[in-house]
Amino acid sequence: MPDLTANECIIIRDGGAARMSPTRVTLRDVARAADVHPGTASRALNVETRPLVNEETAQRVLGAAEQLGYRPNPIARGLKTNRSYTIGVLVPDITNPLFPPILRGIEDRLEEEGYTPLMANTDNDRERERIDWQTMRARQVDGFITATADRSDPLLEEIIDSGLPVVLVNRRLDDPAVRAATPNDQAGMRLAVEHLLGLGHQRIAHIAGPLEFSSGYDRREGFLAAMRDNGIEPDDQLLAVSRAFTEREGARACAELLDRGGSATAIAASNDLIALGCYDVLLERSIACPAEMSVMGFNDMPFADRFQPPLTTIRIRPYEVGVAAADLMLEALRDPDSEPRRIQLEPELVVRESTASPPS
Repeated sequence: MPDLTANECIIIRDGGAARMSPTRVTLRDVARAADVHPGTASRALNVETRPLVNEETAQRVLGAAEQLGYRPNPIARGLKTNRSYTIGVLVPDITNPLFPPILRGIEDRLEEEGYTPLMANTDNDRERERIDWQTMRARQVDGFITATADRSDPLLEEIIDSGLPVVLVNRRLDDPAVRAATPNDQAGMRLAVEHLLGLGHQRIAHIAGPLEFSSGYDRREGFLAAMRDNGIEPDDQLLAVSRAFTEREGARACAELLDRGGSATAIAASNDLIALGCYDVLLERSIACPAEMSVMGFNDMPFADRFQPPLTTIRIRPYEVGVAAADLMLEALRDPDSEPRRIQLEPELVVRESTASPPS
């Protein structure tokens, strides 16, 4: 057996021995294995500088890094670049099935570029949101991605004034100068209305999400515009607003609509959880869905196809929304002076068994 220094150990691979650090593989180890200078290895391992390296050399470095199990040291890299390589991510309600795939999309895209998301759940509590923001800022995050914004949010103005890049996800501000990745909420609700009209419904109710959030506001605006464009003036008796995007609020708003006696034959809900609350009330009141009342959701959250009946809804691809938000953040980090962009992802109609023609 060869002599070992204090910084080496032997790992047996396919009957042979390879020298490596007992704690972690270094950039110099990768450079040595690829037979290149450490500076070349560093450029090859960085997505932004990889084009500066010959393609064959870059692939050799990447292969060596994968074989050795090399992981960059973000602290050391941060000292060189004056960055922490962390991004703060604020979400309003992690129990809402919409947000885990959004977070996964953000995480997967950021990690491709060597960034780590630091996530906090605010429970839609403004004081908690401020504390989370201050805590993340103290940890010197390089930017913020937030799904908690009101249409006009004073905390967002404070974050923007701090000089850190900010990207909104799933919601937007009325101010177009702030980067945002969202579904096209108005187009999605138009799809819902046109589906119900196509089935023969005329008395269509709408339960909006909270109107201080762009998702609730835009979906309501999409509903009103789609009805009017099809020659139907929306009836105030058939319009309700929930205080949260939750099953409980959906049930409360649905009961309110039914108690008004507006003779609706279909309900277009602002999200799937609100639609699920409608199911609860219809079951309690022995109103058959869809034979007596059709119900539309929005988001196509996990297990919407397992509802009874399976829910007709609007699919918004939350993972891709998260990826788009991360792309906007990376764009802002690479070029802070670039023109802010908004990305809208087009939704699609998913027809299941909760919608049918109205009762004769």
